[in-house]
Amino acid sequence: MNSIMPLDNTTLIRPPGFYISGLSNMPHANYYYMFLCFVYAVTVLGNSFIITTIYLARTLHTAKYVAVFNLALSDLCGSSALIPKYAEMFLVQNQYISYEDCLANMFFVFLFMTMQSYTLLALAFDRVIAICFPLRYHAIVTKTTMTLIIGVMWLLSVSLVTMLVAPLNRLSFCRSTTIASYFCDNGPTYRLACNDNSLSFKMAYVYIAFVICLPLLLVTFSYVCIGVALLKISHGAERIKALKTCTSHLILVAMFYLPIFSVYMTALTTYIHPNTRIINSVLTQAIPPMLNPIIYSLKTEEVLQSIKILYKRIKVNVVMEQSVKSIAKN
Repeated sequence: MNSIMPLDNTTLIRPPGFYISGLSNMPHANYYYMFLCFVYAVTVLGNSFIITTIYLARTLHTAKYVAVFNLALSDLCGSSALIPKYAEMFLVQNQYISYEDCLANMFFVFLFMTMQSYTLLALAFDRVIAICFPLRYHAIVTKTTMTLIIGVMWLLSVSLVTMLVAPLNRLSFCRSTTIASYFCDNGPTYRLACNDNSLSFKMAYVYIAFVICLPLLLVTFSYVCIGVALLKISHGAERIKALKTCTSHLILVAMFYLPIFSVYMTALTTYIHPNTRIINSVLTQAIPPMLNPIIYSLKTEEVLQSIKILYKRIKVNVVMEQSVKSIAKN
């Protein structure tokens, strides 16, 4: 936290833009940014495919897949807010970004990261009700309930991220305009201020508490409940079958929370090298959105069956169109 040189609001120094430093003194950094482009391409294809499949397949119009649809949408938008701009920035060696674009991009990157976290919590809620209260599952977890939960999560996410980004407008950046990250990250940005940045510092703690710590705590609690419920199941085969429905979600939780929790807690307690922060940010913000469709959706029997049905439907439509064209020619 920096509180030197307190300035009046009338003397705020707002730069026209910032420079993003990216990886410093790291050989073959261009390969890293090319890797990001590859990750983004796979992310777009995978999540677009899942979104389209859920939209077209009526069998997937259930409460659970309202949350899965939202996760795929958050993954797609989060990667789109982060990767294309900054991969291009470093590949063409133009690391300047205007002040307004920087704050806008920061807002959307953190917004979709927040929604990814909350959607994983919503999916944990789905699993805990399905296993702990199987007979009441369809009464409790309805499409209306899940849509309402997702809607509240969007409102909460917008509010939290607004409170995280807005205090930056009260800061004067007279010390430096080079952000030690590969995007307009909140921490490296507010630390550049030469007036009191304590509000931004406090909001960083609030954000971590409500977006990382609290959801992770609730997900952990939900799996404790699931574990207790599984121990009560007498048949081993049924226990394994129930556990398999949670495996994919647990992998997503580990991939998302462990890197981001480690990097944020380390950053708040001690100095962390910018390159380390950047690599951890990539693990958190780029890799999970790429793997989520593969791990969670494409391994699910319901999704695979819906894909087969859609494929058959498309195939029948193509055959019918060809038949109509053939008849028309004759």
